[in-house]
Amino acid sequence: MEKRLVTRYATQSAAAADENQKRIEGVFEELSQSKPDDVSYIVLRLADDSFLHVSFHNHRDDETNPISSTAAFAHFQDGHESRREGAVNQQTATLVGSYISEIG
Repeated sequence: MEKRLVTRYATQSAAAADENQKRIEGVFEELSQSKPDDVSYIVLRLADDSFLHVSFHNHRDDETNPISSTAAFAHFQDGHESRREGAVNQQTATLVGSYISEIG
């Protein structure tokens, strides 16, 4: 995978975090139905109700992003700033290593 993004942000409250999680779960549901083969995506809700998204993409800049092009991701983005506290911290990342087994 050529593109690696790590995104972190805080939410305004537990209720906002619950709504955010519900919308993210919708993204995963849509991805599980469409099954794109050029992306890996994991989202963690941390104990302080902040979120950490880690995505690996293997599409060119002129190709459609298999995550952000979903209807569920558009729904997740809708009103995101009202659920969030502060700015989004998004950075590219270099993969140092990985080991992935079945998680859930």
